[in-house]
Amino acid sequence: MNKYFVSVSKLIDAPAQTIFDVIADPAMHPVIDGSGSVKKPLPGNPERLELGAKFGMGMKMGKSYNMQNTVVEFDEGKMITWKPQGDYVWRYIFEPQGNKTLVTEEWDARRAKGRRIMALLGFPRRNKRGMEQTLQRLEELVKKSINS
Repeated sequence: MNKYFVSVSKLIDAPAQTIFDVIADPAMHPVIDGSGSVKKPLPGNPERLELGAKFGMGMKMGKSYNMQNTVVEFDEGKMITWKPQGDYVWRYIFEPQGNKTLVTEEWDARRAKGRRIMALLGFPRRNKRGMEQTLQRLEELVKKSINS
């Protein structure tokens, strides 16, 4: 972890495509969010994300607000990246490891104009905790869906 880039990985006992499908569904983002800030998908979101897709989330961090995102990288089953209204990105990378998948979530603000303010506000530390919890919730959700 550095001031402007946070990466957290977890080995999940599920196929990459199964996990990718959860992340590619914007309606699932509040379900798996471990930060507590993603509250609800906004109306008009696509059912499934793809390159160039725009989607919004109702958020709360102190006060409620809406966040619009655009998918800027998309490699089916392998990687998905979106850019919120700011100039930073959230990225998920899926690497098959036999019958399991190494899932990496990244918050990358290295090129963000406001990166120093984000660092002073504690975003790297806060994001790391939220990302660890998100990957845990993602694992629990995927396991539940596989076993049902």
